[in-house]
Amino acid sequence: MKKFDNYMSNLRVLERADKECLNNEFIISGIIDKFSIQFELGWKTLKELLSYEGSRAALTGSPRGVIKEAYAVYPFFDGDLWLAMLKDRNDMSHIYDGTAAKELVKRILKEYIPEFVRLERELRRHYRDVLESLQEASKV
Repeated sequence: MKKFDNYMSNLRVLERADKECLNNEFIISGIIDKFSIQFELGWKTLKELLSYEGSRAALTGSPRGVIKEAYAVYPFFDGDLWLAMLKDRNDMSHIYDGTAAKELVKRILKEYIPEFVRLERELRRHYRDVLESLQEASKV
C-alpha cells in the first residue's frame, strides 16, 4: 500500500529529529514541516484502511471524521492524541514566534513521533497479511 509505504519512509526521517540542533530555526521549521507531512500520511493511510473495512467515514475528506472513525474501529488508536495533532497542524500557520515553534517541536518529539511509531507497529500487526498483499500487488 503506497500510502503506508510513504508513511513509514517519512517516519524514518522524522524519527531522527531529536538528533538535530533544536536551536536552529531552520531545523525547527523542518521538523514542523515533516510532522505536517507525517500527519497527512497518517490520516490518509487510516482513511484507506477504513475504506478497506467498509467504513462510510472513509468517503469524507475530513481528517477529523477519519480520526473519530479510527477511534471507534481500532482499539489501539489514540483519538484524543490525533485530534491534538490535528489542532497543532491547523494552528501551525499561526505560529509567528520561535517560542511557540519550539513548544510544538517538544510535543512532536515527546508525544507525536512515538504515536506515529506506535500506529505503524499496530497497523502492521493488525493488517500484516493485507499490507503484504497490497505491497506485492503494487510491485506488479
